[in-house]
Amino acid sequence: MGASFCSPVDERCTCSLQSTIHAFRFPLWAVKVSDFLEMLGPPRPHHRLQEEGLLHEWFPGMFVIFTSHQWLSSTHPDPQGQQMEVLQKALRGMIDGSLQVHEDLVARSDRMNLSNTIRQHIAEGFLFFDWFAIPQITVRKDGVNEESVKSAAALAVQSIPAYVELSNVFIALVPELTHKDSSALVNYASWLSRGWCRAELWCRLLSNKIDTTVIVIHSPTQAEFMFPLDWQHNSIVNGNFTVESDRAIVVQLGETAVESKIQHLQVHGPLRDCRFYCALRPKLLCQERADRTLQKFLEDFRFGSLEQAVKDTSGMNAVMCAILSGDTGMLRLLAESRADVSRPMHGLNDLGYYDTQTPLMAATKSHQDPAVLTTLVELRADPNGRASNTKLSSLYMCRSAGHVRALLEQRAELEHAALHGAAALAGPDTLRELLSRQCDPNHILAGRQERFGPLHAVALFSLSNRHAVEAAKLLLEHRADVNSRSSPSDEFLWECRKARMRVVVLGFANCNMMTRLRASMSGISPLGYAALVGHGQLTQLFLDYGADPTPNDRGDTPEDLARRNHHYHLIPMLATFAT
Repeated sequence: MGASFCSPVDERCTCSLQSTIHAFRFPLWAVKVSDFLEMLGPPRPHHRLQEEGLLHEWFPGMFVIFTSHQWLSSTHPDPQGQQMEVLQKALRGMIDGSLQVHEDLVARSDRMNLSNTIRQHIAEGFLFFDWFAIPQITVRKDGVNEESVKSAAALAVQSIPAYVELSNVFIALVPELTHKDSSALVNYASWLSRGWCRAELWCRLLSNKIDTTVIVIHSPTQAEFMFPLDWQHNSIVNGNFTVESDRAIVVQLGETAVESKIQHLQVHGPLRDCRFYCALRPKLLCQERADRTLQKFLEDFRFGSLEQAVKDTSGMNAVMCAILSGDTGMLRLLAESRADVSRPMHGLNDLGYYDTQTPLMAATKSHQDPAVLTTLVELRADPNGRASNTKLSSLYMCRSAGHVRALLEQRAELEHAALHGAAALAGPDTLRELLSRQCDPNHILAGRQERFGPLHAVALFSLSNRHAVEAAKLLLEHRADVNSRSSPSDEFLWECRKARMRVVVLGFANCNMMTRLRASMSGISPLGYAALVGHGQLTQLFLDYGADPTPNDRGDTPEDLARRNHHYHLIPMLATFAT
């Protein structure tokens, strides 16, 4: 995912005409980015922009930037223009190069960024924003029949999946703001929970484009490429819908997207992706899985024979196909034929399964039934095996309490460090299981050069973890130290020092997120991390539990970190410490 945004070789593909799987029932209307950047105040509705001559109908070759977002009121998407202001600043940063879109924090890499060519395309491109593009019944032009507007709006809404497919760039606009009517927080986690937002996301990621990158904008200075597992475990079926009757319609869109993706890959490849989506199909669609016969397994995953399947050493080999399918019977059959159930993963990084991680880790990360873990260990997979590049174990990767129990029953070593993984990426039930087994909530992850505690892990990865507040509260109730400080060591300490020097030379605002993060790590508290990433509820929770505004070793207070990352909604609660 995302390679062509960084590779000049494939950039031509982002501008080519693409066929759509989904029905195109209403014209795609978009605003020039240059015009959008000149707009002031709350976004104006479709008919106003049409009167002003600012809307342009889609044409072959149009470079479209699709913006997915969550409405901030029941009658207007952005009544105070807050999202619009963030998007304007972010687009300006993308265009002039001051905003560097980085890989997600889980990947811990700064190798990816937008190329100069893509930045130029964005500057000259067109923006799709639902309020601009779709006729609105509540704000229709005087004299226009309500039924005709309602019909046009319905056709436009039905065409959103096709609009996504026609778009060249997909932006998830998710700054942390407050819903005007409900006072609920609107952010990345809440956006991921919405059924329609998931549908838009799926239509992007499951389209037949060469590049299906998703850019997540958290603030004017913080944008990242989406972590692949963020969408794989957010099914449309379980999404939240304001209008419940939408669910069945939108679920059908998801099924169409998945089936069309698999059919396309079966014909055009690559084989790796075909096997991956074929294996995950039941999970993605929340359908009951069924074990395959040997013949069905070989046919579905394109193996010529059992012997060929056993000998396959590709990234999506037969063992990986069986694991991601949750097929314990096939795992046993493959192992009996001497397939290697411990071969480290490779070549699946862009799908969220990183090189040197073990097949057992693939089972945990893909949320398989605990029986899959048990079967793998019974087939001689090492329950204590570690990824050679991170030294992390399968217990660290557990995503459920059942995973923890299954591994411990198979004699996995109970390690305190598992709390960090559960805090960052799993739910409260997993944390609760580990805490019940006396894992230390103040354990410092000594095996990693970052050296921080579970509360730091919660805060750092909180934007994509909808359970972050509950997880942090659970740790605090078990006496986790809210004022613990990170203490990087060894080579990583030197990376942090180099990042600090870079910040001094270039300025905080001119560095990418990974550089800012590393420059801030030494001596940072959980409150500092919550402020840095912009998580309001965690910030308030830590303050309620007595967090001090202790600066990091660079001298940045939590308020400084929030301000420099444009998380101004946190300033009032953090400014109470000002002297």
